[in-house]
Amino acid sequence: MYYKQFFDEKLAQYSYLIGCQATGEAVIIDPMRDIDQYIHAAAKENLTITKAVDTHIHADYISGLREFAERGVKVYGSDEGDADWKYEWLIGSNYDYELLKDNDEIKIGNISLKAWHTPGHTPEHLSYFVTDGAAADEPMGVATGDFVFVGDVGRPDLLESAAGMLDVMEPSARTLFKSVQEFNSLPDYVQIWPGHGAGSACGKALGAIPETTVGYERRFNKSLLSATSEDNFVKFILEGQPEPPMYFARMKRDNKIGPKVLNGLPNPRHLAVGELKKVASSTGKGTAIIDTREKDQFINGHIPGSLFSPLNKQFNTIAGSYIDEDEEIYLIIDEHRVAEAVVDLIRIGLDHVKGFVTPSDLKLYSTQGGELVKMETADFAAMEEATKAGDAVILDVRKASEYSEKAFSDALNMAHTRLFNRKDELDASKTYYVHCMTGGRSSVATAYLRREGINAILVDKDFNAYMNEKAAV
Repeated sequence: MYYKQFFDEKLAQYSYLIGCQATGEAVIIDPMRDIDQYIHAAAKENLTITKAVDTHIHADYISGLREFAERGVKVYGSDEGDADWKYEWLIGSNYDYELLKDNDEIKIGNISLKAWHTPGHTPEHLSYFVTDGAAADEPMGVATGDFVFVGDVGRPDLLESAAGMLDVMEPSARTLFKSVQEFNSLPDYVQIWPGHGAGSACGKALGAIPETTVGYERRFNKSLLSATSEDNFVKFILEGQPEPPMYFARMKRDNKIGPKVLNGLPNPRHLAVGELKKVASSTGKGTAIIDTREKDQFINGHIPGSLFSPLNKQFNTIAGSYIDEDEEIYLIIDEHRVAEAVVDLIRIGLDHVKGFVTPSDLKLYSTQGGELVKMETADFAAMEEATKAGDAVILDVRKASEYSEKAFSDALNMAHTRLFNRKDELDASKTYYVHCMTGGRSSVATAYLRREGINAILVDKDFNAYMNEKAAV
């Protein structure tokens, strides 16, 4: 049996290529949208991907299942769960597909994948036991998708907190408890191949180790250890879950009704300075400029209305949280990183990447009369003075769990990933001092709010250091 794990750092997502070397066939589990990476990896091992399968309808990225279906590969989705969680784009289509229920099998030469219904994270969720029939008659491991991670389990609140369904959080947690009870009956030696690692918003305490075993998780996974009773598990698993980015609802929708077919990756043009001036004049009117430079560079001069999003592990989250799927996107970016940004964007359904300029182009733009503006900044002391005078509001863009632990008493809390949906709650006549823990989240949030016409000032200082100084006085 051939086995390869793929990892995307920005989405903290794992995909799995499993092949039978005797027959040259392979299956891919939970593929991302840019499927050529898997096809090329399989070809290097003289394997052909003949089947592709998802563990569930994903919320954090666009699945590659439809891209495989378009190329004639047989695809598999879950037929478990209720009518609200079916693969609508597959049912009745001309694609080569099969919908699976608990205990159904997929065969790849000598290898079998046996579906195991593990609801709770989502109603239709399937995990897959993988058995190498040439060597054993029992499974070596299980691809658990968003059911069990290293150090955590999949959160059961997303259908309510991200997809907008009402009153399903607690019932989902109770369903997840039953799935956990089944998990605890597995042999210790069975390997766990999770769908996500550290950094994913699909849990609250995911580990960075790429795989684990049933026995290890049963001994050390705090979520599993909390399952001493159903009520205790439900309380533990629902406490402290971070607010999911609001674009998760769009990912759920697209993976359910059918993602758009890519027909190749976007190929953004390198714009001339004159073209950039036209783009700059239309920001916020169906056009989004993403500035990926360093924070200090952005603060000291950027195109009015542009968004700030460094090309780091938060790039997908920020872009997905602040950009509408129909907006045309232009990048300020080092040329050698354009392809990386394009892939990041299409993985979350932002396909209209039209053009880019480099930081050097931006300097030329400025010397030729293009307008650049600075972002107003302040420290915490100035912020408190302004709010005491009644002229301003403190906007804390950290997670609700962070806010509940320590915060300014008069601060308004909105997680930075929720501003797109909550901006109408802000008063355009007021000034908002925006802070987080150290300035990372608040800087991107401030840029977004300024684009939306909110008078926002960045507090680019260390929150804990300031609060500790105050406490020491």
